[in-house]
Amino acid sequence: MSDRIFGGVGVILALIFAWQATVIEESFLSDAVGPKAFPLIIAAVLGLSSLYFLLKPDAEPTWPTFGRVAEIGLAVAVMVAYAIMLPELGFVIATALAATYLTWRLGTAPVQSIIVGVLTSVGIYVVFHLILGLSLAKGPFGF
Repeated sequence: MSDRIFGGVGVILALIFAWQATVIEESFLSDAVGPKAFPLIIAAVLGLSSLYFLLKPDAEPTWPTFGRVAEIGLAVAVMVAYAIMLPELGFVIATALAATYLTWRLGTAPVQSIIVGVLTSVGIYVVFHLILGLSLAKGPFGF
């Protein structure tokens, strides 16, 4: 039953996502694909994945323990805090902090998590800002 609820919620989210993608206003300077293509692809993947859970539910789903549910909740809280702190701390610092915590919770040693978090943040910054020229949130240090 839980798989069907999960699948149903996913299908509803996919439909809402697709609907919202269709109301995106296009600029006269947009490319041939337009801004609607990527959100519609995401909605299609979400919808098809959710349909699988509706049509082929697991007979005996295994529920996570309370500790695992708490870890998932903390990961969600970190991602919410990341979104809130992104404009304040900037992309590099906020991403480094979030990536450090998440890699630590995935089982990496604390020092390695810090290294991975910083390298991930700087690597993404280099690719998206310096190479591709995309605008990322600037923090108190200008990056």
